[in-house]
Parts: sequence; structure tokens; C-alpha cells
Amino acid sequence: MTGGAGHIGLACAECMIELGATVVVLDVDARSCEARAATLAPRALSLTCDLSSEQACRLAVRQAIKMLGGLDILIHCAAYVGTTQVPGWAVPFEQQTVAAWDSALRVNLTAAFVMAQEGQTALVASGHGSIILFASIYGLVGPDLSLYAGTDMQNATAYGVSKGGLIQLTRYLATVMAPRVRVNAIAPGGVWRGQPATFRERYEARTPLRRMAVEEDLKGAVAYLASDLSSYVTGHTLVVDGGWTAW
Repeated sequence: MTGGAGHIGLACAECMIELGATVVVLDVDARSCEARAATLAPRALSLTCDLSSEQACRLAVRQAIKMLGGLDILIHCAAYVGTTQVPGWAVPFEQQTVAAWDSALRVNLTAAFVMAQEGQTALVASGHGSIILFASIYGLVGPDLSLYAGTDMQNATAYGVSKGGLIQLTRYLATVMAPRVRVNAIAPGGVWRGQPATFRERYEARTPLRRMAVEEDLKGAVAYLASDLSSYVTGHTLVVDGGWTAW
């Protein structure tokens, strides 16, 4: 799974291990990958990959298949978070750059396309292949910028665009890879990560369940879409947002 060293990646890995799977934790930082795999041992392996590189993505999929002896489930939960080398990410719209836009689409969207393409044969061979792509509520609706007022937080255009692209990629792959491989997406709402109190208060007031998500909230969706419980579900985006998009 991509983004395996991250917060959501940990929840996904724990979920899959609880279901009896062996997972390959894939992320850009080797030390973080190895540390995460060590905490999940003995059912986790580590693999380093720069998702912005097509060649690296293809090689990582081939390596993961070799390490596991096959591929049953592919989970893409990595997300571009910006780097100091690429300016123009978490800034107002007028200051956002094409370089940051391109970087986000490469990691969030293009990598998913490449890995699905590279993993297709192995997923078909498994007999119950499943792809799960992590989108976002901001792939479904536009941002409410009033939530960020008075904070240093911003909402990057390329984030929502790439997540919306993942939802459409889900639909496309679900039809192209059927009937042997199912492809679905999960669209989480905002996840609590120590954001400013004003942001959290506004977000929770706008959410019917009156709280932000925690990573544990996503485990049920992952377990459902990865298992035969969803054997007749494909092309679907499962929204886990506490009712945010129901307004």
C-alpha cells in the first residue's frame, strides 16, 4: 500500500493484518517505511518508492508482487503534502504554482494509474483482486474557505482536483478491469491531526456527527472494500465523513 508510513496508511495496514493479510508498506522515506514495517512485524514488509516517478512506481509494484508471491489488494492512500523544494502548495490560490500542481497530480493521481496498470495481471490472477483508492470529500465538493480564516491553513487547488480525478479513475478502472478486479474509492472527511482550535470548532459545527474523523473510522470501509463482503461492489466511492457532504 502506498503511503504506508503515514497516519491513514497505518490504519489501513493494521486493518489488513487484522484480516490475515501480509502487507507491503510503501513510502518515499526508507527509514519511515522500515520503522513502520517493524511495528507491524511479522506481517509487514517495507518498500521505498518515489511516487512521482513512473519508473519507480512500476518497479515497486513488480517488487511487491515478488515479495508477496502475488497481489490480491492494492491500496493507494499516499497524498502529496508539499515540499520545501517546490513552492506554491499550502498558500492562497493566487500564489499556488504549476510546479506544486504537477507534483500533486503525479503523486496523488498518476501514481494510482501507473500502479493499477502495472498490477493488473497479478490482481486478475489472484481471483479476487481489489483496488482501493483514497479520495476525499474535496474530490466531491468545493472547499469552504471560511473554515480556514484566521489560521495558517490553506486548501490547495490540486489536492481537490487530484482527488476528484481519483474518483473518476475509480469508475474507469471498475469498468475496464471488470469482472476479475473490483475498484472502489474511499472519500474521508477531515481527519483530526491537531489542527487549530478555531478550525476544528468550525468543522465540527458543520458536520452532522459533530466531530472530525480519526484514522480508526476508516478501518471499516477498508475491510469492507478489501473483502468478499463487497464482492458485488465496484466503481463506488464510499464516503466516510460524518455527514459532511449530506448538507
